[in-house]
Amino acid sequence: MTSKVDSSERLKLGLIGDNIARSKSPLLHRLAGQQNGIEVTYDRLVPIDLGLEFEEVFNRCTHENYRGINVTYPYKERAASLVRIDNPLVRAIGAVNTVIFEGDMPHGHNTDYSGFMEAYGLVRGPKATGSVLMIGTGGVGRAVAFALVGLGALELRLVDRDPAKAEALAEALEAVAPDMNVSIWVDPSKAAVGAKGLINCTPVGMVGHDGTPLQREYMQGAEWAFDAVYTPTDTQFLTDAAAAGLSVISGWELFFYQGVHAWKHFSKLRVDEAALRRGLLDIGEAA
Repeated sequence: MTSKVDSSERLKLGLIGDNIARSKSPLLHRLAGQQNGIEVTYDRLVPIDLGLEFEEVFNRCTHENYRGINVTYPYKERAASLVRIDNPLVRAIGAVNTVIFEGDMPHGHNTDYSGFMEAYGLVRGPKATGSVLMIGTGGVGRAVAFALVGLGALELRLVDRDPAKAEALAEALEAVAPDMNVSIWVDPSKAAVGAKGLINCTPVGMVGHDGTPLQREYMQGAEWAFDAVYTPTDTQFLTDAAAAGLSVISGWELFFYQGVHAWKHFSKLRVDEAALRRGLLDIGEAA
């Protein structure tokens, strides 16, 4: 196991993704570093802005003294093919959002999976998920789907513009959770009928991608909703869900916990989560 980062060291980190100008990840990791007396640099790396393909940016990081990187939309599945994944569950997810550069080959992790489980527990506690509709089966959707397995969900309805992606996820879930009833739908409004949980794992609602994947009138009867989008936190999807009386789990909570878990991979050091949360919120409100 890699030793802890010494407090005298500098930690060079980065984030590869599209549309990440407003990402709070640089702030989260700098604040975590300050708690531990470590100077952290955290670069935003947008392939299109650099005139490079994702793989070229990734390979550049392996040679430029990065300790690790986070990977976000739409590159998490591509990242999984470039790393060694020791955790069999993460291999089954097939998407990586945290990469550590050490040894002969980068190591891949998925903290979206564990982050969603903590975010769900924070809002819902031990309550069962009930039947769940999930719209979007890309990198974060795959992680959330496997987290639902961990939470004991027995029915999952998948919707994606690309049916092949939904089918691939259904097959992966069947291999690890044969008792889960996984179905593939085309129309989210029909798939929502009778669902207790509603999940958006598409970029719809993100800054630059206005709208909602499910209209408010189709949310009636559900109990809870989660949106993976966190910029902004008050997406139309979650605003509509709250107005319909659902408990809402903000994408900000997933962002927070996946970041905390990623930090532990990067540094092998802990953080004061309450202080980190206050710092992020206070600076965010002042910005």
